[in-house]
Amino acid sequence: MSRVPPKWPPVDVEHPAPHPDAPAPGTKLGPHYAQCFGCGDETEGGLHLRTEAGPDSTIIGQFQVTRAHQGAPGLAHGGLLACAFDEALGSTVGQLLRRPAVTGKLETDFLRPVPVGSTLHILGKLDGVAGRKVYASADGRLDAPDGPVALRARALFVIVDFSHFTEHGTADPRDVHPDRDINP
Repeated sequence: MSRVPPKWPPVDVEHPAPHPDAPAPGTKLGPHYAQCFGCGDETEGGLHLRTEAGPDSTIIGQFQVTRAHQGAPGLAHGGLLACAFDEALGSTVGQLLRRPAVTGKLETDFLRPVPVGSTLHILGKLDGVAGRKVYASADGRLDAPDGPVALRARALFVIVDFSHFTEHGTADPRDVHPDRDINP
């Protein structure tokens, strides 16, 4: 019996152009929040995922798998790998559309082990928008942008207002996106 992957995106979507203020290809992107476990600089043992704007409306991310990221001896923890994809895909949506969004669903396919000491290269892309729903996907490759695919992920993000972060968290919206002029 062969398994046919479900249609992605699962609904009819529009393929939006990047926002006029989206970063140009090659632009290095800083953390969206210094204490974010995925991309922040101030979280010991965090992923410290680094991203940059890629060609053709993509975001390129990478992180070094350290001993702090182990699940089994010498191998990255699957949950941390899913976290890396959540971070990279969130950056893809946020940076290319310049709209705040939160993860609604994340599917991760683990295709091969990711050893400690390896670098995971993630290429995220927008797959489409349907109302407030944004669909994105990514491949994760081992040790080089053209290395073997170790993981694949697909995600649904939901566009929210900046008030989401103040009503449900403790952050001033300017803390979440310090590069933007936001009136709270």
